[in-house]
Amino acid sequence: MSNCPKCDKPVYFAERKTSIGKDWHGCCLRCEKCNKTLNPGSHAEHEGKPYCNKPCYAALFGPGGFGRGGTESYVYTNNVKTKKV
Repeated sequence: MSNCPKCDKPVYFAERKTSIGKDWHGCCLRCEKCNKTLNPGSHAEHEGKPYCNKPCYAALFGPGGFGRGGTESYVYTNNVKTKKV
């Protein structure tokens, strides 16, 4: 029996969720940024920590810029892109 990487308590077989090569409690396998509950195999990982694919992983570690997970917002007026203030 191993300990959960999030709460460091023992993970029993019946409650085990295996992801990122570790055993987690179902309630502990959550996105590090938004705290959304994740399912094994359907999320991203960065430095051993789980993240939901969108929007958190994309925004934090994906390519930057408009529509690519960047944090800046733009407005289109008459087909001209301007930075939203």
